[in-house]
Amino acid sequence: MLVTSIGQGLLWAPLVIGVFLTFRILDIPDLTTEGSFPLGAAVTISAMLQGQSAVVASLWGCLAGCLAGWVTGVLDTKLKMPSLLAGILTMTGLYSVNMHIMGKANIPLLDQKVLTGYLPATWSAELQTIVVGGIVTAVVLVALVLLFRTRLGLSLMATGNNRAMSAANGIYTDRMVIIGYMVSNGCIALSGALIAQSNGYADIGMGIGTIVIGLASVLVGEIFLHGRRMWIRLAGMVLGAVIYRYLLTLAMGLGFPVDDLKILSAIILVIVICLPLLQNHYRTRQQLHQYLKQIGVDNHATTSSLDRQAPTEGLLSRNDK
Repeated sequence: MLVTSIGQGLLWAPLVIGVFLTFRILDIPDLTTEGSFPLGAAVTISAMLQGQSAVVASLWGCLAGCLAGWVTGVLDTKLKMPSLLAGILTMTGLYSVNMHIMGKANIPLLDQKVLTGYLPATWSAELQTIVVGGIVTAVVLVALVLLFRTRLGLSLMATGNNRAMSAANGIYTDRMVIIGYMVSNGCIALSGALIAQSNGYADIGMGIGTIVIGLASVLVGEIFLHGRRMWIRLAGMVLGAVIYRYLLTLAMGLGFPVDDLKILSAIILVIVICLPLLQNHYRTRQQLHQYLKQIGVDNHATTSSLDRQAPTEGLLSRNDK
């Protein structure tokens, strides 16, 4: 179970990294995810059926995702649409685009050689998945770490932290936002390409719920591995993807049907959002009780007023950047 979760988590890791880039770095809720993920799968499988190698087809899928991100970025920055609406419009339009690319709702691979086919046939399927997912994820991590050490990457982070201040310092913020959209959706589409090759088919509905999967994995990763350095934060996204897949695999092992995976994803997301809030609230109450006990004040009335105050910081806050 753990080995399978590691392999699947590594295949999903580029999607989690892509969601992290828009959600944490740019502070943008991008719903293009649910369209660019099946777009990467559709382009990759279609290219393989036309004779392209798995490597080239996967790169085409990644580039298609970058193009989808560019469309969302233009809608957001140039046409001044709200980012949420821009993502919804692109996601909706990509449904028809994916249908035209595939020609039907589902296209299977025949005898085409996938990425795991380049590894020795004596290796188990789980080991092949781990190796392929590990190599692709490592390449994405190294490329992003190097990117965020450049002036372009620093400008990208500055734009997400404070767009007005970044513009005042001469950064072309619209350009940075578009680049962020492109890099994010390129990673997401690459994950779609990997998942499609692992499953052996591309389906028009495989993107449904991917934004929930990505957000849940991001929050889980930040719980278990959190730091200020970019490589630590990106590594936390990979760990979050693996842990999240393990939780789903564990739930299926307990007898939950496959049809309940979406609602399980939503429940996990609710838990990882609410748990830190409850922990902060409990910690605040304990500190207040200790302080009042030291000064000899009755804390009964204070406790009731504190209970009515909702915690304001958690995993969804931008203060952890």
